[in-house]
Amino acid sequence: MKVLTSSAVKSSNTSLATPSILEEEPAKDDDDWWYKGMDTLLLTRSGERRYVGKAAATYLAQKLSSTPETSLAWDVNPMYKSSLKRPASLTLPQLPPYEFARRLFFAQHIYIGTIFSFLQPHVFESRLQKVYSNTLDLAKQDDCLAFCQVLLIFAYGQMYSVNQWSGSDGPPGFTFFKHALWLLPDLYQEGSVMFVEVLGLLAPYMQNVNRKDAAFQYIGLALRMAISLGLHQEVDDSAMDLVEREHRRRVWWSVYSMDRIISVKSGNPISIHDEDIDVALPSPIPGVDPDLSPPRVLAHYTQMSRILGRIGSEIYRKKLKSGSGLLASIQSIMNDLANWLKSVPAELRIDFSALDQPISREAVSTFLHYYQCINMTARPLLLSVTQRRLQALVTGTAPSDWRDGLSPNVVSVIDSAISAACASTMIMAAAAKQGLYATYGFMDGEHAFSASLTLVMVNVAFPYNRRDAKAMETALSVLRGMAEKGNEYIQRRLSLLTNLRATIGRRSPVMQPHQTEMETILNDQAPEAHDFNLSQNMPYVAPLPLQDNFMDLTNNFYPFQDVSLDFEVDDDPKFWEEIYGDIDIDMETGWIENALRNEAQQGQGTIE
Repeated sequence: MKVLTSSAVKSSNTSLATPSILEEEPAKDDDDWWYKGMDTLLLTRSGERRYVGKAAATYLAQKLSSTPETSLAWDVNPMYKSSLKRPASLTLPQLPPYEFARRLFFAQHIYIGTIFSFLQPHVFESRLQKVYSNTLDLAKQDDCLAFCQVLLIFAYGQMYSVNQWSGSDGPPGFTFFKHALWLLPDLYQEGSVMFVEVLGLLAPYMQNVNRKDAAFQYIGLALRMAISLGLHQEVDDSAMDLVEREHRRRVWWSVYSMDRIISVKSGNPISIHDEDIDVALPSPIPGVDPDLSPPRVLAHYTQMSRILGRIGSEIYRKKLKSGSGLLASIQSIMNDLANWLKSVPAELRIDFSALDQPISREAVSTFLHYYQCINMTARPLLLSVTQRRLQALVTGTAPSDWRDGLSPNVVSVIDSAISAACASTMIMAAAAKQGLYATYGFMDGEHAFSASLTLVMVNVAFPYNRRDAKAMETALSVLRGMAEKGNEYIQRRLSLLTNLRATIGRRSPVMQPHQTEMETILNDQAPEAHDFNLSQNMPYVAPLPLQDNFMDLTNNFYPFQDVSLDFEVDDDPKFWEEIYGDIDIDMETGWIENALRNEAQQGQGTIE
């Protein structure tokens, strides 16, 4: 191992880009520290008050379920804290054989490079040769950044190529990731496009170790550095050739999309408004890129990320608006989603009648993004209707049809959300069978959990529907596959879903006549399996394999249905005002978790 001195890497002791990280503290008997604080300020174990936006999971937990018994400390606590602490002296990690290193690049390229433009294949090859020929001078910023970038590619390559992992030393690729983090130059040094690319790669991996704040901060640094370099504006310099111009556009829109995803999912405001951006979308370079190339896919993905930004700003941000304004925003966003779908080229679409045929990973990522946007748009309505119906089921006043008493507007939005969750599940199951679903990828985990949560809500609250029940079983099976292969964070989220499903299902008459194999397993579990204390290693249900006909494809399901809405304006304004008044909570799926968890606990007295 080669020891790096302070003269070789100036950031070996301190770095503005990499905050110091405390050693792991001994576990406490109770985790009630995590919800004590003033509204949106969270008091952490270190005594610092941490801001939690009203769209964050912990905010709703604090509001709805602030007791040690329903602690979500596992969702607040970063993972592998002590492992990320920078050592006094840095050593370079053991590098894989050269040909294996190239395989790692293509392993991550399938998941990242087919959409995002953080490192092109020919550029990686050039930098890889320099790394293995020992011609890099790590005292120089560009060389240091190049080495960081190669290490991050190794980290992602290992993460996406390893299907099962165990151990407490981090997820696959963690060793390469933390060395890249330690080598990162200080922020006061000159910014560059390569620096932006490195920061853009650092941020998503932070999500894999449950460091959501760090992910938000690093992607914010990437975006602001990109702005300082003028990447958000078209360049008038005639000396800049087409290739360089296009590279700047691709890097900008890659960082933009990642910022939208991480910011909205963490409940934070987006970092830049669209009206402040004046740069063309990425496009293939004639004679260089094929027609359906990563830049063209990125352009479609970026348009979806723009809509995601609107969802965060118009639906989940308190402004001087009303319930009627919320209704108008939902209609406008759903129409934008419908228009986006019409613009997608045939070669990027997914044929739901031939899911046993090979599918592309870029299509999987793009349409999971699309269906999640539908779910996020409908989520406030779905949660409100679900809570009301669960309360009515307890008192015996629920109508046989969940649609009774609801306006056509509300029914249309909820139907779209259910269809989107079913479509997501079909895509995930097909991708998993073809080895194209990442056990440790944070976005794959988010998509799987979001679809599962929606389907659990629908199945415990609404009358039995065979399609929705099978979709729920399939979605939970995908999650279970990730959990059993070593994804600790998904293990805890799966336990949460099975707990919610079992607890609420016991008092929901709609579940009883149609008990499936999953309910039998759940009801046969020992009581400890449904304990809400997630700080322990909780068991989860036995695996259900993904059978070929596990989720039926019928002519009654059209996942690419037109989701555009033509709302009637005579809806009950009181209903929409109530919905609007409740949206001061999580954009992330955690707010539904906690609302349903709280709902389940309130019903315990009724069923016991």
